[in-house]
Amino acid sequence: MKPLLSALLVSLMSATAVADSTPAHFKGEPADTLAQAVANFSEYNQRLAELLAQDELAITDLGTVHELTYTLENALEKIQAEVDAMADTLEEVHQGSETGDVERVKRNGATYLEAAQTLVP
Repeated sequence: MKPLLSALLVSLMSATAVADSTPAHFKGEPADTLAQAVANFSEYNQRLAELLAQDELAITDLGTVHELTYTLENALEKIQAEVDAMADTLEEVHQGSETGDVERVKRNGATYLEAAQTLVP
């Protein structure tokens, strides 16, 4: 049954691509900033939750899920990169506090908080 379902999904995506003159693989919505990534993450998770809440998923629903995942992957990639940068900045705050470097703490602390507030308002 799975090979048939996979074949149907590929056929549906190929037919859609030909009809729309777009490739079968999508780029998803961009996540150029942390704020944009968080907004897309929230919106597209909601869309995915609505689809998954259905009693049954049609083949077209699976195509929609497939498309949603591209935007979610873009968002997660940007969020991960930004969280990694936040961790580095927080380490600067930590190191500055250990060495008594007030300016280092204030400068990096402000940068850290600005980014962190995008994740948790």
